[in-house]
Amino acid sequence: MQKEPTTVEKLRGLRWSIALNSANTVFVQFTYFGSAFVLFLDRLGLSKADIGFILSLVPFSNLLAIWIAPIAARYGYKRTFLLFFGLRKLVTFFLLLTPWVVAQYGAGAAFAFVAGVVGLFAASRTVEETAYYPWYQEFVPNAVRGKYTANSTIATALVGVLSVAVAGWVIETYPDDLFGFMALITAGVLVGLISTWCGIFIPGGAPITHDEDEPKPQRDMRGALRDPDFLRYLTGLALITLGTVPVASFLPLFLEEQIGLSSGGAIFVQMGSLLGTISSSYLWGWASDRYGGRPVMLTGVLSFVITPFFWWFMPRGTNLSLYFALSIAFLQGLANLGWGIGATRLLFGSVVPKEKNMDYLAIWFAWAGITAGLSQLAGGWILEAGRNLSGTFSFFTLDAYAPLFVLAIVAPLLSIFLLAAIQGDSAVSMGQFAGLFLRGNPFMAMTSLVKFYSSRDEYTTVRTTERLGQARSTLAIHELLEALADPRFNVRFEAIQAAARMKTDPQLTAALTKILLGKNPALSVMAAWAIGRIGDRNAASVLWQGLNSPYKSVRMHCVRSLGTLGDRRSGRALLQRLEDETDEGLQLAYASALGGLRVSKAAFKLLDLLYVNVDEETRLELALAVARIIGDEHFFIQLWRSTRHEAGTTLSQTVDALKKKWARWNKSGSDEQEVTALLTACALAFAGNDLAEGATQLRTFLEAAPLDTCEYINTLVCQECATRLEEFGYERQEYIILALHALNECLGRNG
Repeated sequence: MQKEPTTVEKLRGLRWSIALNSANTVFVQFTYFGSAFVLFLDRLGLSKADIGFILSLVPFSNLLAIWIAPIAARYGYKRTFLLFFGLRKLVTFFLLLTPWVVAQYGAGAAFAFVAGVVGLFAASRTVEETAYYPWYQEFVPNAVRGKYTANSTIATALVGVLSVAVAGWVIETYPDDLFGFMALITAGVLVGLISTWCGIFIPGGAPITHDEDEPKPQRDMRGALRDPDFLRYLTGLALITLGTVPVASFLPLFLEEQIGLSSGGAIFVQMGSLLGTISSSYLWGWASDRYGGRPVMLTGVLSFVITPFFWWFMPRGTNLSLYFALSIAFLQGLANLGWGIGATRLLFGSVVPKEKNMDYLAIWFAWAGITAGLSQLAGGWILEAGRNLSGTFSFFTLDAYAPLFVLAIVAPLLSIFLLAAIQGDSAVSMGQFAGLFLRGNPFMAMTSLVKFYSSRDEYTTVRTTERLGQARSTLAIHELLEALADPRFNVRFEAIQAAARMKTDPQLTAALTKILLGKNPALSVMAAWAIGRIGDRNAASVLWQGLNSPYKSVRMHCVRSLGTLGDRRSGRALLQRLEDETDEGLQLAYASALGGLRVSKAAFKLLDLLYVNVDEETRLELALAVARIIGDEHFFIQLWRSTRHEAGTTLSQTVDALKKKWARWNKSGSDEQEVTALLTACALAFAGNDLAEGATQLRTFLEAAPLDTCEYINTLVCQECATRLEEFGYERQEYIILALHALNECLGRNG
């Protein structure tokens, strides 16, 4: 085996490959594979069955690949390709004699003549294509296969748009004779020869030689045919081909005969497909490199199932028909490229073993030709058989093309079940892949991805990383992982905040774990917070590792995140740590976590800390922790917010509301009037902004009210609040808010 080119040499040759493909696109559009060629055959007076036969010659010739493959390998894939790639262009020159044949011998002879030229072209094409695919697998690095395909597709699609525009203009200018078709064929062949020259500069494809003392390698065609994934791929390919090729081949005639477009208009519709290809190339290429070929391929197949409905239902004979056709063709271009890029990557990257590519690819190419040829023939036969079909069925128009649309819906739908079973290059399913574009803001994510890689300074990268988080799309996971490992501190810092906005993802959790357990406390603190913010409960063990950090700030945030995650299994251990902790900051963190976890046994310790603490902000957080143990924190927070601005009025209204709940709750009637009078006096004192008197009346009520039937924790808090209000009065407002919160929970649950 000759030495394979280096990756650098391969990457350098990709530009020439794209140039070859672009120049060959002109040849393709102006000759055998453009809409103009189908219209050319129709102008010759051939029937649809005859047209289907001529079109089928190209794919049927693929059968030769099985015998050609070993010869091409010995002669050299590159040399074989260039020789027959150029030869097929020269053969095409014979089509220029078609007008003379028609004039001299008639349409029947023209059919035989064109079929002969197409047959020679098809044979040359089969030889060069058989050599091309193993060469292609060699000179395109698998890591950039999707990106290369996207770039090549964009280039060829742009050239294709221009080519279709020129072809449409030429045919519109010369609608009644063959001169326009002859001009296109001439131009196509000349540009096609330039594409052959570009292939000289692509590396690889050397002849495969073996030492004389080594045994000659044996072909193993049966082994390839026993490969279950390869068989699934071939069967799925057959169904896709059967569903898509007939419609694509005869679409120009459908648009002329049934929709009412002119010949030039029917050709122009191809531009919609090419524009769809251009607009989605980078997306499909990027997606296949990142998520694998299988989900991209299956998404394209699903689009195949949907698109025929649009062709079937499009308006006919109106001024808007062309615009509808262009729009549908645009969607068709999206589907074609999704299938093409995904299926190609899956084939070359997973289904075909590189060491056996000669046999596998020969079988694949031959099979693709058989199915495409039969599909062309079937399309022509179906149209001939249904030429008298007319009428409507429900919303469906019945004509000769209706069976083709039914086939185009059913066949790809069946293929999905086969193709989905292939052990592909990715564990991402089609549903998961589609879900990537349904979560968050995929448009913001995609635009941010482009900006992320084009950012030239730290400031721009930080801003772009922020947008990645704001998009909340799993499309940005890879870029966030890149940002989390960035050597720039500010980028990593921003990436942690961005990651905190995302949904649970094991890759993000692993990256944040590495930062958490690292030696940078500023980032470790943020990582601990982010893990809690994301809400991955499986990360509780990671946070417990963080509790052993030498940095107190890191330990504090790990404790708080455990509370945020709601890891109730941590409750007992956290309470024990709180009992032994002497640092006030860590005590507060443990208290907050225990409150979030609603560990009722922690209430005693929290009330003790609340009593001895002198910092108002800390006391409020401790009171909130106790409130969370009692019940829903919403009432506590709302009451605290309101008392910051209108304390007397807010407290009076709250006590009045509790008095009504008390009347419904206290069914025993014992000392009802006296106790209710205390609440009335309390509300009046607060209403008059006599906060000290209001606090006294509230304390008196708490001591007098029969709260024994409340839950124990509520009773405990009410008793503690009464004791502290006697000591501090209104100076410790958190006890008033906490007492009212406890009463609200007690009376609300039992009322």
